[in-house]
Amino acid sequence: MHNTKNDLAREKREKIVELLNARLADATDLKSQAKQAHWNVKGIHFFQLHELFDQVATAAEAHTDLIAERATALGGTALGTIRMAAKNSSLSEYPLEITDGTAHVDALSTALADFGKNVRKNIDDADELGDADTADLFTEISREIDKLLWFVEAHVQA
Repeated sequence: MHNTKNDLAREKREKIVELLNARLADATDLKSQAKQAHWNVKGIHFFQLHELFDQVATAAEAHTDLIAERATALGGTALGTIRMAAKNSSLSEYPLEITDGTAHVDALSTALADFGKNVRKNIDDADELGDADTADLFTEISREIDKLLWFVEAHVQA
């Protein structure tokens, strides 16, 4: 940890930075999974899904920046390389053999739901550690992920 005049106790900051780095790995992985879907989707709804999956990737990338900057603001080090994400992501591996739009919707919605679940848990974790700012950051991310999940899932709901 780096020295900072932030008034959160060092032990709390260390735990919060650990939470942030776990979600940073997931958000980086989510971005790459959305790009995998974006690049490889085929079928009658190609264009709509291609654009939607890119929107998910763009949002995930924005989340990585918010998460990483919060970790460093607390005196931590953002562990944001692709190798760190591959090593530490809690998301399931994306199925590489799929091309069908419905299969991509299913796979990406699973990743979004899992990421959202972890972020929601971290809202409570950050709150318990007395860091309302990180809890608020996770709340902001949670709202956006839930919205994106709704957009993706709507393609298979009748």
